[in-house]
Amino acid sequence: MIRPATPADIPAIHTLIRELADYEKSLSEARATEDQLHTALFGPHPAAHAHVATDPTGTVIGYAVWFLNFSTWQGVHGIYLEDLYVRPEARGAGHGKALLTELARICVDRGYQRLEWAVLDWNTPAIDFYESLGARPQTDWTVYRLTDEALTKAASGTV
Repeated sequence: MIRPATPADIPAIHTLIRELADYEKSLSEARATEDQLHTALFGPHPAAHAHVATDPTGTVIGYAVWFLNFSTWQGVHGIYLEDLYVRPEARGAGHGKALLTELARICVDRGYQRLEWAVLDWNTPAIDFYESLGARPQTDWTVYRLTDEALTKAASGTV
């Protein structure tokens, strides 16, 4: 079952985020707290949205965290999928596909033109899964990021 996340799902989502970070060999970078997630998803000005996949007992076994982006070329919103994760023991049962299907449905229903995300180059199982659904890599683009000290320097104009 796929459903919008509720505040009661925050501990499970937090645990799954840490599992994903560990899988991506970046656990030390996963610093978000449950309180931060609660504010981001359910605070007065939500910055993101989440859906969860549950097993027949109602246990959360996967999640998608997403937010709106905007295409200046198309003049409409899209969805940027920040995280998609299903526990390894639950993979292959259609939960990841169901989460992506729900986000695609939201895009179509709301007139959004894009559903986008990034995947690590070495994550062949995820790449194969995404391509099996018809997703195609955007090979003409390279993602850049400012964080930590570089972000602080850029903000101060001392770069």
